[in-house]
Amino acid sequence: MRPLRLKARLRPLNEAEAYARCHGDRGPEVRIVHIEPRRPRYESNVSGEELRRSFEQRLDARERLPEPAGTT
Repeated sequence: MRPLRLKARLRPLNEAEAYARCHGDRGPEVRIVHIEPRRPRYESNVSGEELRRSFEQRLDARERLPEPAGTT
C-alpha cells in the first residue's frame, strides 16, 4: 500500500470555496450573512470579590424565613 501524499495548498480557500468543497453547490436557500462586530464591554468599578462580599452581606441582612413545622 502506497503512503498517502498531501498536496501543498497554493492559497487558502475563501468561505464560498470551502462551502462548495464540503457541501457541493450552494442552493438558493443558502446565503452568507455578515454580522456586526460585538459591542465593547463596559469597564466595571467593582471586583468580583467585592461583589461577592456585598451579596453575602445583603443575604445576611434579610429576615430569616420561619422554619417549616416538624423540623427541629
